[in-house]
Amino acid sequence: MIQLVINLLLLAWAYASCWFVISIVLKRNDIADVAWGMGYVGLCAYLYFTQINSEVANLVYLLTSLWGIRLSLHIGLRNRRKKEDFRYKQWREEWGSTFYWRSYLQVYLLQVLLLLVISTPIVIASQSAGSELSFLAGAGLALWLSGFYWQAVGDYQLGQFKKRKTHKDQVMQSGLWKHSRHPNYFGEIVMWFSIGLIVLEVTYGWIGLVSPILITFLLLKVSGVPMLERRYKDNPEFETYKKRTPAVFPWKIFS
Repeated sequence: MIQLVINLLLLAWAYASCWFVISIVLKRNDIADVAWGMGYVGLCAYLYFTQINSEVANLVYLLTSLWGIRLSLHIGLRNRRKKEDFRYKQWREEWGSTFYWRSYLQVYLLQVLLLLVISTPIVIASQSAGSELSFLAGAGLALWLSGFYWQAVGDYQLGQFKKRKTHKDQVMQSGLWKHSRHPNYFGEIVMWFSIGLIVLEVTYGWIGLVSPILITFLLLKVSGVPMLERRYKDNPEFETYKKRTPAVFPWKIFS
């Protein structure tokens, strides 16, 4: 297990360094968002071909890879004809002469470290030789499909809305966005809790719950909701929308 962790750390460092070089060539740091999903796909592929895999591990690899591929394709296609994402552009301006080394440390290396921590249930599953699928895994799969729907459909609806919007301050408020200001984030949280649930039945599987807890914290308090909604602080239409619509969890849909 120690050797596996060392190998993963070395691979993560190489992966981060490659994407950092690509970001310099393309002159846009938001390529890190594409690297995020594909990093999990690469991790699952490495574990699949180097570890003795169980039914639980293979299910986790499959679900994580589907999530990662869809997310990276969505972000890559969305950004290909756009300028650099405003969050990364803001950092580029704020960091000035320290931009390159801070990008390497605070964007790429930090990202792969978070990736490894969030991948805890995947790594645990890779060590669960002989573990067969159970009712818990079935429940996790059903929950994962629900989360995938919220994220994929939410992203699609937002993409269609942006093509039709008539002015820059217009806010998406229909479809899944009627029930949550960030239905795609809700879907992601549900999917990672699903992975945690599937792995829960294997030895030390409970440790894997650090993954969905961390994802939830990051999306609710750090890089998700706060950073995105800061753009709309002076938008009266968004303020009205915010008062009647939950940030992430669509609890009003059940009331």
